[in-house]
Amino acid sequence: MSENTTDQFFKSTVLGHPAGLFVLFFTEMWERFSFYGMRSLLILFLTASFTDGGWEWTRENASALFGSYVGLVYLSTMLGGYFADKVIGFRWAVVVGASLMTLGHAAMAVETEFSIYLGLVLLVFGNGFFKPNMTSIVSEMYKDRPEKKDGAYTLFYMGVNAGAFFGILLCGYLGEKVGWTYGFGLAGIFMFFGMLQFWLSQDIFGDIGLKPNKESKAKAEALDTDKRNPFSPIQLAAIAFSSILALLWLINDPASKISGGKVNIFSFLGANGNAIAIVSALVVFIILLIYRFTQYSKITKEKLIAVTFFAFLTIFFWAIFEQSPNSLTIFASDYTDRVLTGNWSVVFLVINSLITILPLVIITWVLILLFKQTFKFYAVANVILSISFIIIWGIAIWMLTKDYYTAGYLSLSDSTLQALKIDKVTTALTEVPATWFSTLNSLFIISLAPLFSKWWESKYNPSANLKYGIGMGLLALGMACVAFGASGIEAGAKTASVSMIWLILVYLFHTMAELCISPVGLSYVSKLVPARMIAFMFGVWYLAVAIGMKGAGMFGENIDKIANEHGLSYFFWMLTIISIVVALFSVAMTPVIKKLMHGVR
Repeated sequence: MSENTTDQFFKSTVLGHPAGLFVLFFTEMWERFSFYGMRSLLILFLTASFTDGGWEWTRENASALFGSYVGLVYLSTMLGGYFADKVIGFRWAVVVGASLMTLGHAAMAVETEFSIYLGLVLLVFGNGFFKPNMTSIVSEMYKDRPEKKDGAYTLFYMGVNAGAFFGILLCGYLGEKVGWTYGFGLAGIFMFFGMLQFWLSQDIFGDIGLKPNKESKAKAEALDTDKRNPFSPIQLAAIAFSSILALLWLINDPASKISGGKVNIFSFLGANGNAIAIVSALVVFIILLIYRFTQYSKITKEKLIAVTFFAFLTIFFWAIFEQSPNSLTIFASDYTDRVLTGNWSVVFLVINSLITILPLVIITWVLILLFKQTFKFYAVANVILSISFIIIWGIAIWMLTKDYYTAGYLSLSDSTLQALKIDKVTTALTEVPATWFSTLNSLFIISLAPLFSKWWESKYNPSANLKYGIGMGLLALGMACVAFGASGIEAGAKTASVSMIWLILVYLFHTMAELCISPVGLSYVSKLVPARMIAFMFGVWYLAVAIGMKGAGMFGENIDKIANEHGLSYFFWMLTIISIVVALFSVAMTPVIKKLMHGVR
């Protein structure tokens, strides 16, 4: 396959999209399996007691480390995007990233203090190389089919969430019910499978993502007639200054809190050294960004301003949405009644069986469709993909068997229990894992993504600002649900038994909000940004996400302080109000942003 046009990819399609999209679909699925599987356990592991195998940290310290970790994960995409664009190409970046993440998960499975921190560092750099370049490959495949990009990204996002669903469900279950090592280790195994599948199928992408050479660079420059705007030495120095300062702040913020002030890089700046450092970095970056915009041609400049506006809104979205693995997981673990008896036990077991098996059936069906189109050319990759699914099916059936036995609805002999590595129980109990609620987000996306994809492709497709307004409004509705549910919890309470329905509603509304904002936002970056800047601007987009992620951690750090003084409900009402304000702002800016987008929908 020597040519590289949009038409060649659409000659072999699955569900109306190129077969190559679904190679990326499954690669991204296993990467998200590993990422979300580990992430769902991190806060619980850090705050669990020593007797339960955890580190017994305070919620404040756990949230500080969590916020910096996920912030660095997305910040590192700037580095990965640059190396892919200039040095190694998209494909090698994906392989390097996947390899680093495999090693990172393996290190975390060892569970020593050094190995956990080493694992987090490897995962940060691995995600940086992997994440922006997967979306860059999708963008290149659809560069001449902009009308199908929204649908493609929504389907791609469905693969992301299929991986997240099974990662949280299975890694979370093993981590909580069996041992943290099993949860962390399983995440690494499937990252390795994803890497092999991608590497062995890479020829399906034609020339996309190959290592840049003089010919490819010249070709890209010939196609791009936009005004050039190279970085001057002063601008590069400003980027280095703000980047290093922000990086040091992300590391120092949790380090200074966890160490009780013994480790503090910015102590020379006084008591507010951390705040001074990050504000200085942001001011320098914003000044540079404004100046850079003045140097581009008028249309490019206005499109980049539009992207920056949506990136700004995205910060608030992720800061609130990402309470899922943080304050909402704490709410599920400590303040929600998760023990079920009688008919409710049966209802949960049946529902859990359905939401485990049905998505597996659907994804397996997509896998079979892909086999029909690609097995002849990529047999080994398809065999590896098949093996990974066989393992997933096996673990899922083992989990359900264990649940039915523990609940008293299934009798197993001692020899069978020993063979299946299931502990014998004498008292029937059905307890929903705290991580289980996070799977609802992915489950709802798998169910609702096709509907939203059709909506975006119809004549009723809302404007970009309205999509963001709807998304932030739904985010507010979800937070209002949990705020109302927590209204009976007194200030200072460490435990409670709130109904599970409030968390279910939160994840339903937040999922619809995510479908309005996250995949659509990525699509607008690819539509509005010149081709030569795609990978870098995806990196800039993920920089906004990084700020939002760290913001989520900072919100989570304060949950105990606010709950002790005003009650837990007050904390969630604050997030509700912020969401409403951002939603109204997005809708109010519609005329301005529409003009800046120059007809792009």
